[in-house]
Amino acid sequence: MLRLAFLIAAKDLRILLGRGGGIARPLLLGLLLIFVFSIAGSGGSPMSGSEAAAIFWLSSTFCQILIFNQLYALEEVNGARIALALSPYHPAGIWLGKSLCGMAILLLAQALFVPATLVFLGQHPSGEALPALVAIAGADVGICALGSLMGAVACGGRESLLSIVLFPLLVPVLLAGISLCGQYLDGSPVSGTPWMGILGAFDAIFSAAALALFGFLYRGDD
Repeated sequence: MLRLAFLIAAKDLRILLGRGGGIARPLLLGLLLIFVFSIAGSGGSPMSGSEAAAIFWLSSTFCQILIFNQLYALEEVNGARIALALSPYHPAGIWLGKSLCGMAILLLAQALFVPATLVFLGQHPSGEALPALVAIAGADVGICALGSLMGAVACGGRESLLSIVLFPLLVPVLLAGISLCGQYLDGSPVSGTPWMGILGAFDAIFSAAALALFGFLYRGDD
């Protein structure tokens, strides 16, 4: 399973990074959302840390939807999905490979979203950076685990299903990410808060559900 996962992740990264618009559209959409919200809030009082964190995670989520739509569309072009579904490898390896690739691209996007959030939304964080980075990574694990699972449902020309199904399921992870990052931006301690435990629990639940259900969802049409 791990061998298949690394092969798929490496293959998808090569394809998306080799395309001009493979990662450009998700990056531009996320940066555009941050910029638009910065203009909308420029005439009022200074934006709070929680508001800035909500905009950051909104940009990350929309970016993630575009990423996984592209990742699962790669095998639809030449019918490779059927070959993958019928291969002797454990289907969870496909889910893990797509998750790893999506995680790598999402982290690359967030490396731009974080400074854009600080600059355009006027944030001056004074808390500890390491717990905030752990919180971002923990939320990304849940987002990518569930995004890769729901990508199997959306593949085959049903891209609109991904955003419709994904957003309600991501609410707990997004609430945890917004709360933890908002505390960091406001200068409050992040480590030791209940949201860390909630985030870890949902990461485990999403990952376990994906391992159990991915094979049925990915092979369902065939």
